[in-house]
Amino acid sequence: MKSTNFEFIRDANPELANLGAFAENYCFSDPVSALVKLRTFAESMVSAVFAHHGFARPQQAMLFDFLDDASFRQATPPVVIDKFHLLRVRGNRAAHGASDRVSTNDALDALKEAHSLSQWYFLSFAGGTKAACVHFQNPPQVPLQETDDSKGKLKREKRAVLEKLAAQEAQMAPILADLEAARNRAQSAEKTASELKSILNQAQQTANILEFSEEETRLHLIDEQLLAAGWAVGPRKSDTETVRQEFLIRSLSLEGGTGYADYVLWDSEANRPIAVIEAKRTAHEPSKGKTQAALYADAIEREYGFRPVVFYTNGFEIYLWDDVQKTPPRLIHGFHSLESLRTLVAQRSRQPLSDIAPKSSIIDRLYQFEAIAKVRERLENRHRRMLLVMATGTGKTRVAAALCEVLIRAGWVKRVLFLCDRRELRKQAHNVFKEHLPDEPRVYLSESTAQDPHQRIYLATYPAMMKCFQRFDVGFFDLVIADESHRSIYNRYRPLLEYFDAIRVGLTATPVKYIYRNTYKLFGCEVDDPTFSYAYEDAILHNPPYLSRFDVAKVTTKFLRQGIHYKELSREEREQLEEQVENAEDVDIDRAELAAAAYNKGADRLLLRNLMENGIRDADGQ
Repeated sequence: MKSTNFEFIRDANPELANLGAFAENYCFSDPVSALVKLRTFAESMVSAVFAHHGFARPQQAMLFDFLDDASFRQATPPVVIDKFHLLRVRGNRAAHGASDRVSTNDALDALKEAHSLSQWYFLSFAGGTKAACVHFQNPPQVPLQETDDSKGKLKREKRAVLEKLAAQEAQMAPILADLEAARNRAQSAEKTASELKSILNQAQQTANILEFSEEETRLHLIDEQLLAAGWAVGPRKSDTETVRQEFLIRSLSLEGGTGYADYVLWDSEANRPIAVIEAKRTAHEPSKGKTQAALYADAIEREYGFRPVVFYTNGFEIYLWDDVQKTPPRLIHGFHSLESLRTLVAQRSRQPLSDIAPKSSIIDRLYQFEAIAKVRERLENRHRRMLLVMATGTGKTRVAAALCEVLIRAGWVKRVLFLCDRRELRKQAHNVFKEHLPDEPRVYLSESTAQDPHQRIYLATYPAMMKCFQRFDVGFFDLVIADESHRSIYNRYRPLLEYFDAIRVGLTATPVKYIYRNTYKLFGCEVDDPTFSYAYEDAILHNPPYLSRFDVAKVTTKFLRQGIHYKELSREEREQLEEQVENAEDVDIDRAELAAAAYNKGADRLLLRNLMENGIRDADGQ
């Protein structure tokens, strides 16, 4: 596919040229798809940079992880990293429920960023010259002419355009997959500090030749992240009802003086600033903006009688600091929405957890009260992550319900997300919350119920939540409870858990010594030292015992005998499978021997365990 702006890079990287061409063709007919395609463009270019330098690829192959890789950051100019992040954030916003706020101009602006990155790549890695780089031009609009039955014909013509593009994409997909597989197989080599510095200097010289503006790119990135959180951001240096730029700060110090905050977020209902944002150069640590942001917050408090929440950022990293709650600054993955900031401010009047006892109508065993006490202690000490290890049958879900009730009653939590890996466990959790917290609204979370702000308890399977979690702003949930927090949680669902700026509690029945080391880190614990542990042996030895010893029985199922094939399932069975695993349409296992072999070799263990333990049932319930 020929493009208007990316042909100069085709010989060096036809993949990038094709992706740019696809984005151009989608720009007018489907700007959402154009932005999603440009996010893929960014992924492909970053992957090519990793392959060129021989950098070891991150274990978690998410674009954010590539951009956050230490070697990549040491070898890539900050302004270039910001441009990659800009395409990432815009693509995410388009792909995850914000299509009503995506315009052709958004797609055109992103095309310009992709074009500038192509120039940088061309000069840095393909031996190109600036003279050979074409100047950006808006791509021609595919003509969709209005005639007599204009609406119907426009729809048909647009559908035809998109179907043609989809067919071309289908041809390109296996090529991209083969290329990515080859890059994954490429040998990686550690670079020395001097080598990385030399690479960075050369890459920075290229960015300078192309006259990249670090400040402009950084502010565009911040604008985009504010838009993703639902804020109405005006053009550069222009104000809206809720976002003020270059905001005049009077009485900047006790001696007087004035200054200008980069952004002030405004609560129009309360008619006051609710947050202040200080932006520093990407090359600087964002903490350099901490002191300046605190001075702005002091001045705003003197003028309005209210202390705003503080954000400071270099565009790439965002820190939230609410010193009224005496909590330390914390790194977050985006800005809070206005509603989430209002919730955060309301939590300033929360009660001490030591004053709130769990209800004995929910939990009634000493170790369950001890588990709640350990979590309360961690929270009072300003920690936000915990891991509870409790044997199956000892009441993990009831402890979770009791914890939710305590935190809601104390004003620490407004919305709770409960995650589990199977629909049956989700149903069991729903029943526990229904029984013990009957007055708290709850919902099964899916793409159709995403962003419903009127619930209190949201229950979801991990695969279902992975499809829609970026539709929420990072502050939407105050508490995330992750059931069955074993090895697979870190490998597969870490981005989901790290996305939300929430108290994070992991629950698992896996014995302490079998928990993956990174899982401890994910929940803020030292290896082999969870926040609380109540083992199977403890329950057996209690007098009277809480659990009985078990006998092992070997059984078989239709799945183990015949395998499972997505194409042969009914519609209801397909929906059930899609709730339990990602890429359900790829499930095609011929017989039990293949499944067992894959399981023993360490292939997709979570998928196989889900299917074998709680997968598709046959007519006999097997």
